[in-house]
Amino acid sequence: MATPSRNSRTILVVDDEESIREFLQIMLKREGWKVESAESAVKALRILEKQSFDAVISDISMPDMSGIELLTKIRQSKPNLPVIVITAFGSTESAVEAMKLGASDYLTKPFEVHELKLCLEEALKKTALERENSALQQELRKTFSFESIVGASRKMREVFELLQRIAPTKANVLILGESGTGKERVAGAIHHSSHRRAGPFVKVNCSALSEGLLESELFGHVKGAFTGAIRDKIGRFEQAAGGTLFLDEIGDLSPNVQVKLLRVLQEKEIERVGSGETRQVDTRVIAATHRDLQLALQQGFFRSDLYYRLNVMPLELPPLRARREDIPLLVEHFVAKLNHQHQRQVLKVDDGALSLMLDYDWPGNVRELENALEHAFIKCRGELLLAHHLPASLLATRPSGPAPGSPTAARPEKEQFLQVLAQCQWNRSAAASRLGMHRTTLWRKMRELGIPTRPDA
Repeated sequence: MATPSRNSRTILVVDDEESIREFLQIMLKREGWKVESAESAVKALRILEKQSFDAVISDISMPDMSGIELLTKIRQSKPNLPVIVITAFGSTESAVEAMKLGASDYLTKPFEVHELKLCLEEALKKTALERENSALQQELRKTFSFESIVGASRKMREVFELLQRIAPTKANVLILGESGTGKERVAGAIHHSSHRRAGPFVKVNCSALSEGLLESELFGHVKGAFTGAIRDKIGRFEQAAGGTLFLDEIGDLSPNVQVKLLRVLQEKEIERVGSGETRQVDTRVIAATHRDLQLALQQGFFRSDLYYRLNVMPLELPPLRARREDIPLLVEHFVAKLNHQHQRQVLKVDDGALSLMLDYDWPGNVRELENALEHAFIKCRGELLLAHHLPASLLATRPSGPAPGSPTAARPEKEQFLQVLAQCQWNRSAAASRLGMHRTTLWRKMRELGIPTRPDA
């Protein structure tokens, strides 16, 4: 987020000495600021109620209400407004007090013009950064909130209820579910709804790295621990200190890494690869897998003691085929998201396309649905997303019916075209746009389907 441009920046100068106010007004206007002034803190508060400012400069020592009191009131009503205080030479105690109360900076009389310019620029940069961080945090909360996990089915309501019970606890969590069911999103929602939300949310895909690399990734290493270890490196457990570590595909861990992970969960300490020094870690672990860990236990591929350490709070996400009633909600959610991302205006998903999506088994679950809609979105040129825009994998599952070209097969398509033409008052250009095809293609389809060029023909 950029700082306000010079032509739009406004500042309020508060000082009971007219000469100081005039000096600051002249100097700041020369720098491109729009300047308002007040001879008292009381008047300044009245002005602040009616106008917005990018910064405030206030003297500390004023009659009736001091600059410290003014700062306190500004912080209560406008916590992000930069305030620079001016203090007399030798009055550092009041300046320190002002900084503790949230002043952006302070200047001691007499001060140079360049000092004030520097203070203002730094204060504006800091405020812009704080606003940007706040916006990013809000976006994170939106992305990883329970509200971002779409579903109204009974199975998903049960998931939401369990999530709300799990999030505030300190317990480790094991998320089970097929690929594409949203395990990472759920892990993020748990973290961002927990008491650790201010800490980091660190992700590791355990299946993406070899055993040696995964050890280094999780626990860190010291210089010289192995070929290529040219410097010390902290691991993900240390990076996630005070926050949450998400271990995806935990079922793919080697026996050696399983032993080391068990120790971390039991002792709350790690050793970097190549070091005998133990380090305390304060990290909540959320693990996830698409594998059947019960079967892995029986076959001896997964340690039972590690399983029970991780499985304090198990959470199983249902596959999409087990909650088909959520598909229309998910389609609506993803179409809105794609419209925003691509600056498009796809207004409706055709009933035929939705019917195909409801009948499909979705082996890739929600992730596959989102990808299918993005594929259709790119192919769709108009306002209506149709069945033929969907990927071939979905079209191949279309139920067998009458032979192509037969009157029975053509009827649903003809009804669809007639409906769109009626909605567009038989304006073929508008209808072609809504159907996502060229006008000549629409003309040809109308002839094939026996649709007249006019409604009364």
